[in-house]
Amino acid sequence: MRRVGGLWLVACLSISSFARAGDLLPSRQQVDGWLKGLGSDNQFNPDKGIDWGVMPGPFYTPELGLGVGMAVVGMYRPDKHDHVSQNSTLSLSGFASSTGAFGLGLENYSFFADDAWRFYLSGALNDMPTYYWGTGFSAGRNNDDKQKYTSQEFSAKPDLLYRIAPNTYLGLGWSFSSVHAASIQDKDRGTLEREKAGTSVLSSGASATFTYDTRDFVSNPRHGQLVNLTYTYYAPGLGSDTRFDSLDTRYALYHALDDKNVLAWEIDGRFTQGDVPWNMLPLLGSNNRMRGYYEGRYRDRNVVSTQIEYRRKLDWRHGVVGWLGTGTMGPNTRDLGQSAWLPSVGVGYRFEFKPRMNVRLDLGVGKGSTGFYFQVGEAF
Repeated sequence: MRRVGGLWLVACLSISSFARAGDLLPSRQQVDGWLKGLGSDNQFNPDKGIDWGVMPGPFYTPELGLGVGMAVVGMYRPDKHDHVSQNSTLSLSGFASSTGAFGLGLENYSFFADDAWRFYLSGALNDMPTYYWGTGFSAGRNNDDKQKYTSQEFSAKPDLLYRIAPNTYLGLGWSFSSVHAASIQDKDRGTLEREKAGTSVLSSGASATFTYDTRDFVSNPRHGQLVNLTYTYYAPGLGSDTRFDSLDTRYALYHALDDKNVLAWEIDGRFTQGDVPWNMLPLLGSNNRMRGYYEGRYRDRNVVSTQIEYRRKLDWRHGVVGWLGTGTMGPNTRDLGQSAWLPSVGVGYRFEFKPRMNVRLDLGVGKGSTGFYFQVGEAF
C-alpha cells in the first residue's frame, strides 16, 4: 500500500502503549485477546496449514479521503517435516476509500525441499490518484507542471530459484505490468499525454536471477547478507509494447548487536536501456527505499541508493527503527556520481502480530518532502 499515512494502527497500538494510564483503557491482556480473535496472537501453528493474522482499521489521506485498510499475513510450512527451510510467508495488504480508490498488494516467500527450492511472488492491483512530474531531477523539482491522474495498474512478478551451492541460487522469472493513466488533469501544461509510450502501457519480460543469501528470515532478518542480481528482458515477442532491459542489483548486510538491537545496511541499483516506457523507469523514492519522497516524483533510466537502519525491539509487541539514506539518478550510468544526491531520514514504529512479522508505520523525510508508509514486513 503506497503512502497511506495517518493510519489505522494508531488507535489499536496507542491503547496498548498507554494501557496502564487509567482504568478506562484496556490492558495488554485484553488487547492480546482481541487480536487473538483475528489470528494476530504472535504465535505460529504449522498444523493450521496457513496460520493467518489480520489487522484492519480506518485511515485518512487528502488524496484518498476516508477509507479502510487491512494487513493480512499467513505463515506456513509446505512440508511440516522440513526442519531446514525457514517459515514461508504470504503477506496481503489492501485499502478502499471514499473517493473510490482501492489497492491490493501481495508478497509471497515459499521455501521447499530443505531450502533447495524457493518461490517468490509479488503483485499489485491499484486504482488510485497520483501525480506525474516527468523524467529527471529538473522535472521532479518542478511542482508547477506536475499532473494529477488516476493510475489503474496490475503487476505480477513470479520467481523460481534453485540452490546450486550452499546459500547460492539461480532462478528464472517473469515480470508483467499493465498501467493505464486515466482522468488526466492539467493537460495544457503537463507531458504525460505526450509520452512516447502513451497513457496505456503493457510491459512483459523474462528474467534471470543470481542470489547469494544467508539471511535467517527473509521478511525480517536479524543476521546474514544478501547479494542479488536480476536481469530482465522485455520485448514484443514476450507480450511487451516496447523492447528494453533492466538490471537490478542489491547488496544487504544485517548484524544483530544483541537480542533486541539490529543494524541493517543495503545498497541498491536499477539500470535500464532501450525503449523504456515512462512507468517502467526506475524510481528514486518508494515505500522500501528513499522513504520520504512521493513515489513517482523522481524517475530516470538509472538509479542508485543506499540506507542504514537501526532496529530496536521494545517491550511486548512494540519496536522502533531509525534510518539514514541517500540516492541519485541519471540518464546514463556515467552521470550517477556527478548527479545530485538526495537525502532520506526517518523513524518508524513496529508492531509484531506474528512471530517476527511486523506491520510498520514509517515517517520519512526527504529534501522538501515527507511521506507516511504502512507495510507488512521490514523495508529491506
